[in-house]
Amino acid sequence: MANHTTGTAHHLRHPTRAGLAAIAATLLVATSVTALAVTGTATPASAAGLSPFDIPGRGATVPFVEQEAEKAAHNGTKIGPDRRYGTLPSEASGREAVTLDSVGEYVEFTLTAPANAVTFRHSLPDSPAGTGRDATIDLRANGTLLKSVPVTSRYGWYYGGYPFNNNPGDTNPHHFYDETRAMFGSTYPAGTKVRLQVSSTAQSPTFTIDLADFELVGGPIDKPAGALDVVTDFGADPSGATDSTAKFQAAVDAGKAQGRVVWIPTGTFTLWDHVVVDGVTLRGAGPWYSVLGGRHPTDRKRAAGIYGKYVPGGGYTGGVRPHEAGGPSRNVTLRDFAIIGDIRERVDDDQVNALGGAMTNSVVDNLWLENTKVGAWMDGPMDNFTIRNSRILDQTADGVNFHTGVTNSTVTNTFVRNTGDDALAMWAQNVANVNNSFTHNTIGVTLLANHLVSYGGRDIKITDNVTADSLTNGGGIHVANRYPGVQGATGVQGTWTIARNTLIRNGNSDYNWNFGVGAIWFSALNEAFQQPTINITDTDILDSSYAALHWIEGQTSGINLNNVRIDGAGTYALQVQAPSQVSFTNVRATGIAQSNPIHNCVGGGFQITQGAGNSGWYTPTPYCGPWPDPQWGGGPTTPPPTTPPPTTPPPTTPPPTGGNLALNRPATATSTNQSYSAANAVDGNAATYWESANNAFPQTVTVDLGSARSVDRVVLKLPAGWERRTETLSVLGSTDGSSYATLAASAGRVFDPGAGNTVSIGLPAGDRRFIRVTVTGNTGWPAAQLSEVEVYGGTPTTPPPTTPPPTTPPPTTPPPTGNLAAGRPVTETSHSDVYVAPNVVDGNPSTYWESANNAFPQSLTVDLGANRTVSRVVLKLPPPSAWQTRTQTLSVLGSTNGSSFTTLKASAGYTFNPATGNTATVTFAATSQRYLRLTITGNSGWPAGQLSELEVYSS
Repeated sequence: MANHTTGTAHHLRHPTRAGLAAIAATLLVATSVTALAVTGTATPASAAGLSPFDIPGRGATVPFVEQEAEKAAHNGTKIGPDRRYGTLPSEASGREAVTLDSVGEYVEFTLTAPANAVTFRHSLPDSPAGTGRDATIDLRANGTLLKSVPVTSRYGWYYGGYPFNNNPGDTNPHHFYDETRAMFGSTYPAGTKVRLQVSSTAQSPTFTIDLADFELVGGPIDKPAGALDVVTDFGADPSGATDSTAKFQAAVDAGKAQGRVVWIPTGTFTLWDHVVVDGVTLRGAGPWYSVLGGRHPTDRKRAAGIYGKYVPGGGYTGGVRPHEAGGPSRNVTLRDFAIIGDIRERVDDDQVNALGGAMTNSVVDNLWLENTKVGAWMDGPMDNFTIRNSRILDQTADGVNFHTGVTNSTVTNTFVRNTGDDALAMWAQNVANVNNSFTHNTIGVTLLANHLVSYGGRDIKITDNVTADSLTNGGGIHVANRYPGVQGATGVQGTWTIARNTLIRNGNSDYNWNFGVGAIWFSALNEAFQQPTINITDTDILDSSYAALHWIEGQTSGINLNNVRIDGAGTYALQVQAPSQVSFTNVRATGIAQSNPIHNCVGGGFQITQGAGNSGWYTPTPYCGPWPDPQWGGGPTTPPPTTPPPTTPPPTTPPPTGGNLALNRPATATSTNQSYSAANAVDGNAATYWESANNAFPQTVTVDLGSARSVDRVVLKLPAGWERRTETLSVLGSTDGSSYATLAASAGRVFDPGAGNTVSIGLPAGDRRFIRVTVTGNTGWPAAQLSEVEVYGGTPTTPPPTTPPPTTPPPTTPPPTGNLAAGRPVTETSHSDVYVAPNVVDGNPSTYWESANNAFPQSLTVDLGANRTVSRVVLKLPPPSAWQTRTQTLSVLGSTNGSSFTTLKASAGYTFNPATGNTATVTFAATSQRYLRLTITGNSGWPAGQLSELEVYSS
């Protein structure tokens, strides 16, 4: 994990071991295949085993078909399998590849599906100066030359200790591979023979081919109606010959001001610096067509990237320029383009990432991020950020890192490969990360550290992922109180769900520790775990390079394993180097290299609770002694059956009236664009959405409620971060799925972010089983788009009962002392996103109300239920670890009838300071009031009213 502010060598865990052990190596970079440094010895495997794409129902849905070079026809030299760090095959997918070292040598793939493009992973030797070398390799189809494709080693070959250098004279060579993509020029059918063939060895003595991903790329996406064009409207250069940074910045600033999409047409655009986005959608013609890249020619810490604004006092502590300040950015959408950078070294202080800064209520969708330092290093605090349907390749450091106070955020359906550090990481430095998730991702070849990791955090979810091939200093999944600022409230807390993951050839040798790291491992280096609940379920740990499960560095607890399959481990099932309390139920282990399946030198400090169904991993007399050499290749060669995600069967009786009848019901659509399927419209998640084929109206989405239900209203939603648009649509209903009647005639329905991007449509009450929404137009995009179709019945159409309230006075017995506002009804003048008024009376200081932005004054009013004597109000913001100091200008008013209010405390500035608990107390003369109103006219920390708790006391 890269540290972008201090340059701390994170992976050198023991200061006394900061220098790498001397590694014998000979590096022949000029004339032959490289002979590389290796660490340790091991029994070689006889076969590479499973591909990450062999696992049904898990990982990302990708648009390509992957083929391994060693399994294709070739006349080169197969290398591997070998997992020893520092060897060329160890960094190959599956630990095998094919080296071509003579003119005419080739790897020939046979297409299994039509394709018009390929991405292939390759390695060329370094140059003697450590700057890499450039060459070309021929791309042929059925023997015909399509083109000579440029390949390079400029983005590989690092040496020495963390964070590494480009000096071939140093030890520890690694990071050998890069990727190149090419379009064929036409589409070739299944059965076509596609070759990568050497035409010359003058530029490079060898070409090692790892794999090829074949893809049928659609045509460029059309420009949305009404969009601002970075080329025609702002003069950006699509040839890449000149720097377009200022043109892009002007375009996104105008897009925000005008509420319009900003369009990147087909082209390759050079950016010498970040483009800072806020409140805008930036879209391209597709990641094969709209490409951003470049780096400043003299100021090398400036390079192409799209950044949100930095949060004052947040995760980023370096220099901030005026246009980068005042974060987080909000309501940003980045979609359908590529950022392919030019980063050839690792300097942790340099902000040369593809994405960065802070973005709240924002979405990254279908981006291709390659050859930058980090794909997305997000410095919070920030909330509700999503990366989905994207590719992150060939990074110098991390793939993604959610750093400092990132909450309710996710990476999903994303493919990650060849990262130089943690592939997908969360790091709760000083401010808690809460309720984040990594789901349905496929991760291949992580060169340093872990595939999936959270350093601290509360209520974290890691589910339905597939990981393969980790190299050193980490494993597949890591849960840890490690790295600066991870302790106390930021440490491992709450309930963690780690479910339905498949780990293939995970875990590796740590060159500082000189022993193996487990496929799933736990560390409490900074402090002991504070009784979290960590549930690891329905998980397959296959062909681990060392141990399957590993505990080290401090006391962990709360770990529960249920329905876990361990099939193949190079050393042990359990490697115990620190105390813990762990429960095991239905944990089955086979193929463990050591006859004693547990290495445990902490004795009774490791407490095991066994449930039913365990086998193959337990012994009452664990081994404690020298580390054995690993034995590889004992894992499965065919994928084991996987446990699908849980599904709730449809109810057999009608759900309660008022509930969403469409939730998780079957949904169909006339068409789907990419992965934006109809099921997204009924999943209860407003951040996912259905999108139809483009430029093909009308389009429909139909929900089957399971049986005839009383229906009288539909609620339609778009994601919160999307700009305003009008969709022309009608609502129809049917009892049999074939004959439909119109329930709401076609009309323009406005989705406005100011109103939550939500439209409610009343319908004539009646019984329907099928509800259909037909869309014939959309001002925001040439397709039908909906994130949620909610269906309701039994909506009250008459006022509530008119029985008068009691005429007797309220009881004379005083209410209990304490917070009179707790759980009471509360109203607001407005709210932003999901930060609603009831959060201020729920007793949880981590939830909060936020008003509409830039719209003072704003107020909250709490109904105490009856006249109460009140003399003090206590106001809170989220815990001091999460929010920085700010002053809010506010007054307190009271009323006995809810209509006529008098001032109890005149307007004044109240400071919320983390040093004093982010709490402000307002006192006033005792008075009898039923309604208390807080009116806010200013906030130095954010342009809105904000409170996490409004407490009212009698004294």
